Amino acid sequence: MMSKRRVVGGILVACVLAAGSLAAANEQAEEEAVTAAEEWLKLVDEGEYGQSWKTAATYFKSAVPEAQWEQALPAVRQPLGKMLSRKVKSRQYSTSLPGAPDGQYVVIQFQTSFENKRSAVETVTPMLDKDGGWRVSGYFIK
Repeated sequence: MMSKRRVVGGILVACVLAAGSLAAANEQAEEEAVTAAEEWLKLVDEGEYGQSWKTAATYFKSAVPEAQWEQALPAVRQPLGKMLSRKVKSRQYSTSLPGAPDGQYVVIQFQTSFENKRSAVETVTPMLDKDGGWRVSGYFIK
């Protein structure tokens, strides 16, 4: 007969292993989301606003009509000038965000320098879309 200590120890080991594999899965999701965000930001940097809308998450496209996006984004981005540098400042995996349906998200903050604004923070939020691809569902600049 197994002792309580051995059973508790076995459960503890199983929990640690499960937490480790979950952390690895979240890490991979974060890496895939960062790649998707960087590819999407290239479109925005190049002024391909319509294409950035087309490649965004289904949720994003249902919330923001394409014509509205194509009109609003240049008003925000063009005064900043050319993007000079961008690096990931932080990234956080989440399954729940305020005002959004439950799902898989990664909130990424980029430290970005533009010609006319040397220090900005871009927040890009890719989500795992219905087709299994990471697509941008939100974008903000401070």
